[in-house]
Amino acid sequence: MDPFLLLLIGVIIVVGGIVFLRLHAFIALMGAAIVVSALTPRDAIERAVLSQKRPAAEAKARADEHLGAKLANKFGGACTSLGVLIAMASIVGAGLLHSGAADRIVRSTLALFGERRTPIVLAVCGLVLGVPVFFDTVFLLLIPLARAMAARTGKDYLLYVLAIAVGTTMTHSLVPPTPGPLFAANALKVDLGTMMIGGLLLSAFAATVGLGYAWWANRRWPIAVRSPSAEGAVTPASERPEHELPPLWLALAPIVLPVLLISGSTVAEVVALPAELKKLIGTLGHPNIAVALAAAIALLTVATRRSAEPKKVKSTVQEALTDAGMIILITAAGGVFGGVLQETGVGERIQGLAREYRIGVLPLAFFVTAFIRTAQGSATVAMVTSVGIVGAFATPETLGCHPVYLALTIGCASKLVPWMNDSGFWVVSKTAGLTERETLRTMSVMFSLMGVAGFLAVLVAAKLFPLI
Repeated sequence: MDPFLLLLIGVIIVVGGIVFLRLHAFIALMGAAIVVSALTPRDAIERAVLSQKRPAAEAKARADEHLGAKLANKFGGACTSLGVLIAMASIVGAGLLHSGAADRIVRSTLALFGERRTPIVLAVCGLVLGVPVFFDTVFLLLIPLARAMAARTGKDYLLYVLAIAVGTTMTHSLVPPTPGPLFAANALKVDLGTMMIGGLLLSAFAATVGLGYAWWANRRWPIAVRSPSAEGAVTPASERPEHELPPLWLALAPIVLPVLLISGSTVAEVVALPAELKKLIGTLGHPNIAVALAAAIALLTVATRRSAEPKKVKSTVQEALTDAGMIILITAAGGVFGGVLQETGVGERIQGLAREYRIGVLPLAFFVTAFIRTAQGSATVAMVTSVGIVGAFATPETLGCHPVYLALTIGCASKLVPWMNDSGFWVVSKTAGLTERETLRTMSVMFSLMGVAGFLAVLVAAKLFPLI
């Protein structure tokens, strides 16, 4: 069966299952993986494995592998790579919220920059908190601040709302250990430290573009302060007593520490250091260890708060792991689907067409991801699906640049185009009190502009600094 037909069948099952049948993403991805794997001819699997420069014996074994065993092995492989990281990152995020560390970061930043720079402060807080905490939660945490500031000044409510979303949305798709970029980096064999540094730089650039549009939209469509249409279960940053909050250095530690350790491990690989010191840095800088240390600090911060109850740490971990379990299932299912897609040989076919019609791999990956994101609404699902489609030719020889640029391209494309099938669309709309039309012309346009601007920046960086 033709690889493009298999790809079409898989995408129809994923997108149709999520959008029309309202299936959970895990069910849709696993269903697509089962159908595509069952329809893939044996000789296609052998050719796909051999094209990856694997031994002939391995290609034959992969082709003869039973469907059930294949699904289990690919699922287990994805969990091995991502499971600990996602679980620990979820604990970090829950710890920041329950200890008041997130509130401390916001208040300290406001105190440092002043209320006149509130939009910039909110965007920076979104960038920082968006690394360990999911978009929806950060928005629910900060939206009361936007409402309070707008009520105090009597203006700029829309600007404050969009500023919160600006930073958070980019780190959600570009900076590990958030599941989407974590999966992309792992699947494309991009060093996690490199992905973190590149993602943070690109997030800052795209957020600047988004903030510029937010200022323009605020002047074009000024909106008075509105009450939320729906409330989240997050304690607003403006309501916590000051004495309950941890010091700033402790609040920042779970965010800064893993970035320093993982990045330090990357740098240590190319710097002349004593063998024992290099080994120690490599151990502490392993992503699983670095994020686990951050989780320990986050839980310690929860346990040492004055208002902490004896069972607070346990409930924080339980809540975090409940959320993490669902995310692990979705990302692992995405890994299974991507793995069976690569065995169809679709990567080689797309590569051939791209060469024939002179379409660059990065633009191709951008449009594929943007289509899947717009069709089914989830940025994470779009990223894991796209990686499965284009990941087969994510090599410096094929790309002409480092694979990190492909991972960043996919992350930028996952910002296009949020509309009514996206949960984040409704979080912003309902909690900020915006109508659907207002949300479409403000947040949706802003996210799309940020994605396009980020992609253009990636193209320039890949040309000037290919890193190969």
